[in-house]
Amino acid sequence: MLKDSCRCPEKSYPIFFRNLANSLKINIIISLRKNPKSVNEIVADLKQEQSKISHALTTLSHCHIVEVEQKGKQRIYSLNKETIVPILNIIDKHKCKHCQAK
Repeated sequence: MLKDSCRCPEKSYPIFFRNLANSLKINIIISLRKNPKSVNEIVADLKQEQSKISHALTTLSHCHIVEVEQKGKQRIYSLNKETIVPILNIIDKHKCKHCQAK
């Protein structure tokens, strides 16, 4: 059960999980798990169009899955260390225990 202090409506669950159900966004998350990157570095890493990456990053940042830091003219993207990195660690533990390929 959610704490009373959390005013996040249940309608937010689909928004959050849609981000995790999109293969491009998952690939961005995996790329950023290694280290923070600029849009151009993510584009090069994933070999996708810059506009698709930028759109996906906008959606991920609206949900605070990724954080953005301005460094000069570049925006550097990283994963939210407070919530998303721990969630990914829990998912890793779960998948290693329960989601083995057969």
